Order: sequence, then structure tokens, then C-alpha cells
Amino acid sequence: MILDIGLVEKFYGELPAKIEAVRKAVRHPLTLTEKILYTHLYGKNVESLFKRGTDYVEFAPDRVAMQDATAQMAMLQFMMAGRDNSAVPASVHCDHLVIARDGADTDLENAGVVNREVYDFLRSSSSRYNIDFWKAGTGIIHQIVFENYAFPGGMMIGTDSHTPNAGGLGMVAIGVGGADAVDVMVGMGWELLFPKIIGVKLTGKLNGWTSAKDVILHLTGLLTVKGGTGHIIEYFGEGAESLSCTGKATICNMGAETGATCSIFGFDKSMASYLDATGRGGITKLADAVSENLVADKEVYENPSRYFDQFIEINLSELEPHINGPFTPDIATPISKMKEAAMKNGWPADVEVGLIGSCTNSSFEDLSRAASIAGNALDLKLVPVAEFKVSPGSARIQEVAEKEGFLDTFRKIGGQVFANACGPCIGQWDRKGSDKQQVNTIIHSFNRNFSKRTDGNPNTHGFVASPEIVTALSIAGKLTFNPLTDTLVNSEGQEVRLNEPVSSDRQLMFVNGNGYVKPDKNAVNTDVVIDPNSERLQMLTPFREWDGKDLIRVPLLIKVKGKCTTDHISMAGYWLKFRGHLENISGNYMIGAVNSFNGKVNSVLNPMKCGYDTVPAVAKELRDSGNGSIVIGEENFGEGSSREHAAMEPRFLGIRAVIAKSFARIHETNLKKQGVLPLTFMYKEDYDKVREDDTIDIKGLGQFTPGSSFVVTLNHTDGTNESFQVFHSYNTAQIEWFKAGSALNIIRKNRK
Repeated sequence: MILDIGLVEKFYGELPAKIEAVRKAVRHPLTLTEKILYTHLYGKNVESLFKRGTDYVEFAPDRVAMQDATAQMAMLQFMMAGRDNSAVPASVHCDHLVIARDGADTDLENAGVVNREVYDFLRSSSSRYNIDFWKAGTGIIHQIVFENYAFPGGMMIGTDSHTPNAGGLGMVAIGVGGADAVDVMVGMGWELLFPKIIGVKLTGKLNGWTSAKDVILHLTGLLTVKGGTGHIIEYFGEGAESLSCTGKATICNMGAETGATCSIFGFDKSMASYLDATGRGGITKLADAVSENLVADKEVYENPSRYFDQFIEINLSELEPHINGPFTPDIATPISKMKEAAMKNGWPADVEVGLIGSCTNSSFEDLSRAASIAGNALDLKLVPVAEFKVSPGSARIQEVAEKEGFLDTFRKIGGQVFANACGPCIGQWDRKGSDKQQVNTIIHSFNRNFSKRTDGNPNTHGFVASPEIVTALSIAGKLTFNPLTDTLVNSEGQEVRLNEPVSSDRQLMFVNGNGYVKPDKNAVNTDVVIDPNSERLQMLTPFREWDGKDLIRVPLLIKVKGKCTTDHISMAGYWLKFRGHLENISGNYMIGAVNSFNGKVNSVLNPMKCGYDTVPAVAKELRDSGNGSIVIGEENFGEGSSREHAAMEPRFLGIRAVIAKSFARIHETNLKKQGVLPLTFMYKEDYDKVREDDTIDIKGLGQFTPGSSFVVTLNHTDGTNESFQVFHSYNTAQIEWFKAGSALNIIRKNRK
């Protein structure tokens, strides 16, 4: 077992006394969320009840996890902090930089050549600072964490928005930016607005074609992509206990699509079985001994409406398979309604590619159900219509799937097996013909389906479903095919119907591959060297402190129209290779966002030249002139990934503030950490007042205090002006980040 059992034993040994102290302080029955949060407070005991959604609280997570695309910037920031090692257990996982093209072996070989400089940097810096390192091909960060590090009742943060995957093992696991990870790694408290809690009671039991994926697809439709913002989703009920451990992980993983801080299930037999199967039986015994502290109190379950801020009940027995999309994960359509919805909305009905796997759905159970459909299709002499791709979540999963014959079955229906990496899920898919930007439909079991997300084609309609539904629709080649009711014609002209998927609940013991690299204790005396001429890596220079002045006559850079995710702000795909080089990656800032004034992407007015140019070019020119610039956005600005570059790039390019109708949690925090002001319209209609050639004043910064507001004045070129108020959500400590120029500057100052 890679996880230090001694640390876990100490944690469980202290847990009962800690929770008893929490009870005395808060004086009410505790949800599981509260038990974990209150027992992970940083540097102090519980004295009183924190107000959900109001109080900022510092926590002490048990560990940190980083994936290679975000770890580069996180490690570069950590190196500036001046420590010799990480204050908490941490790990780096190489999963994002592998391009899916020709198949697992070839793609991994190519990745090793193309990314050698980055991999060498991450491996050497991990060893230098006593951090676990996982090579490319060993698996996706969340699956590796689930198989090796997660444990019930623990708390972790990860530099990837789908870190909540570990909630399937009863862990509060939260996606953050790299600066947040640095806070924890240097031994500081990690700050979070104490979340509200959504209680979801699951009754009944899944049957037939319905899977755990359909629970979160349905719930995402109910909550929308911002309905979970500021909340932890806590699942319970007999339906929750009936789900497999990996099924729980799928639900928690995709809970990020609601904007939720994270999601969690209570400890039960399915978790114990999974721990045993992955060589962590020692943790099972420790957790069993304190199991009453790893679930909510019975009073909470008996009267959930009283103890949760929002309560939802879902009957699994009545739940129907869902297909979500296109272009957003919260358009949830029951499969029985898909034919009608596709016709009404003009969605392309022909499915060109089906993709399964990823960190969201690549468990033994997932692949067994999908393989049962593929095998049945072969028996029925059906000829698959769409292309089919498989991305196993880890080397362990790949090993088991190969032994059980699942991967061979997929190959027999024409499937291609990609590396144990993120691949198409994050745009690392070199899809043939995508550059032609033809209108088409794909369906996958991943978590997100924003425009350009998988293949860079804005006209690819991406739909999300369970692996078994994806497999069935790939065989049929139609988005409108309903395997519950419809038949297909086989190669002999006969009408046949696919059988319901069959799950395998076998728990197989399997061993680690050779991709784990333990830190070298002797490396602490070595320096991590970066070539100053590198195009991939660049040492960081501290951002400048605030000059103490209001913002006066700052030009508008872009007023964004509609959805603006971190994919719009800082694209992945081609740009992933620059994730360790702030100057180079800043060349992609906002190139996917739509300019509200001309309806175009990457085309904004340059007020210094009275012509149009790319967003990064104009931002850089305004920065170099000494003015800087301001960005205006709409709802849930920064939705999606924990991508810290989406906050570091605007800071590097001189953006002084972002004013939006509302922000996604992680992105707002990331902007604060980097010294960019995230401000919210007091009245959303003030967004409409902003003109293309405005300069903007933001006054009141000298009286920057928690709960204060600022006055924004739009200076129009016709000589008139308009003023309105904007809010901020800064607390006292965060205001100091702004004044210092960044949170990292505070850390460096304290270390000195």
C-alpha cells in the first residue's frame, strides 16, 4: 500500500474525540459534510457554529494531488515559496499531456518524446520536494487517487476540477487552483467559504439500462451548471447504499458540472469492498471501528429538510437513462424523449463517434456493462455504425479489462483503445477531419461537453451518457435510438434487440504497475534547473504590489457575450504544452470568448489604434502602455476547470479587474489569488451599459473592506458617463492578497 497507514491510523484514532468536541460546540446533529469539515479546521478547535455560505474558514487538508498540466505552474509557484518539502503528502500525475491519435502504445511513446522536458521537470521537482510522482500511462489523476490515496472521512484538494471523484470513498475532495495547493504545501491553512449543503436522498434501486451515471445526469439537469455553486452535495438513503463504490465516484466526479464544491457519500459496505480489492484492507478495519463517525447522524437522515439547505429525493427504481447536451452538461433529456428533442432542436441524429472511459466512467463495472452490450451486438451479428474509442482510467483498470476480455470485445466491434490518460475528454484528441469543422454528433461518457471540448471543432455536438448507452448508440449510429424499446437490423436482414447490460460485481485484486516513482530523500540538496530558452517552462517573476490608487480611465478589453468557461478563457488542446510557460500560454487568453459587440471570437477593438486585433495582442499593448484593461462578463463566469492559467494569464497581461454578473467558485478564487479584482454587478442590467470604446473608473479601493462596494464609472467617448455599484466577496485576508499583488507574495514575505 502506497498510502502511509500510520497517518490514517492516527487520523481515525483522534476522530471520535474530535467529533464529540464538534457536537458540544455546534449543539445540533451533524451531517457527514460537517463532521469532515469541522474535524479539519486549521490551527484551532471548534468554538462555535460557522454560518454556511457566509463565513470564510481555514482548513487543513490531509493531502494534495496535482495533474501534469496544472502541476507545472503549481510547482513553479511552490519553488518560489522557499520550502524544502511539502508540508502534507502530495502527488503529481502525468495524464493530461498525452495526445490520443494512433492508440495507447504509439501515443505514449510520442508523449514521452514531445513532453520529455516537462516530465523531467515534474519528476525531478517532485523528488526534490518529497512528492509522489506517477508516470504517463499509469492513469488519470482521479482514478489513481481513488485506487491508492482516498480514504473515508479524509479531506484533500487537487488542482483539477474533478477532484471530487474521491467523494465516492467518503472523502471531502475539492478542486482548486495551484495557488491554493501551494498554501497547503507550505503549511498554511486553506481558505474556503463554508459551504451550504444539498442533501440528496436516493431511494429504490437501479435496474435495466439505468446506471449511476444517470443519477448525476438527471441531477445536473435539475440544478443546472451553477445550481450547486457554494454547496457540497451529500448523498444518503438505501439507494445510495445499493450503488457500487465506483458508481458513487462517477456521481461525485460529475457533480463538478453543477458548480458544486464537491460531493460525498457515507462509508458503507461497497466502500469497504473496494478498499479491500485495491489492497487497502487495513484502512477498512480502521474505518469499520469508527464507522458511526463516517456517516451523518441518524437525526439528519430522519429529518433531512431540517439539516440540509436544500433537499432533493430521487427514486432510482423510476430513474430513466439520460443523455445530456449538446454544448453544456445540464441539458438533460431522458432517453425516451431524445428523438423528439433532437427533431425539435435540429441536432444531427447520426452519431459519428462514441467514446467511453475517462476518469468519470472507466471502472470494472462500467467496462463490464459496456462490454456486455458490445458482445451481445457481435452475437446478434450487428455491424457497428459509429467509430468507437476507449480510454481506460488507469493501468490497473486496463490490466483487469484485458484479462477479462473486455478490451478484445471492444476491438472486435472496431474499437480503438487509447492510453490511460485524459485524451479526448480534455481536447487531447487529434481527430482526423476535425479541422474541417463539419457539423456532427459524438456521444461519450465523459463529464463535460462544451463547444470545442473534445476535438476543437465548434460544430461538434457532444452528448454525455453512461458507457452502456454510448456503446448502444455507437452500434446503432443514431442519437435517436432507444435501446430500451427499439430494434436494429443485423447483417442478415433480421430485426434484433439488444439485451440489457450485465454488470460484473467481481472484486479483483490487482497490483500496481511500474509507473509510480517514490521521492528520493537525497534529492533535497539538488536544484531544479530550467533552461531559460525553453518554450515549455519559465521561472516565475512575482507580480507587482497594488500602487494604492483607484483605477482611472482603464480601457475595456472585451465584453464577453454568453457562456465563458475556462475553456474559452484559456483553451486546452494545442495550448496544453505551454502550461509551464506563463508568457507563451498567455497567447491564448480569451481567444474562445465571443465579443458582444461584433459576435466574433478573438477580435476586439484596440483603442490605441482604432482597429481590431486579437484579444492577447490588444491586452499586451494596453499593458505595455501602462493602462492595463478590464474585462466584462455574464453569468457563471469561469465555469468549468480549475485552470489557474485562466487567472494568471489576465494578471500577466495587465487585466486589472473582471466585472461579471456572477462567477464560478474556483475561478473567482483564482482571480483573487493572482491579484485580479473579480467584481459582481449589483444590478445585472448594468452590463448592457458598457460600450465598446469605454474607459472605466473603479473608485473606492482605498476603503477596501469586507462587505464594501465600489463605484464603477463608464466614460463614453461622446463625453457622457454612467455610474453604478459593484460588489466583491473579499474577506480581510483576501484583501491583503490584492494589496500584496498576489497570495503568493504574502507567502514569500512570511517565509522571509
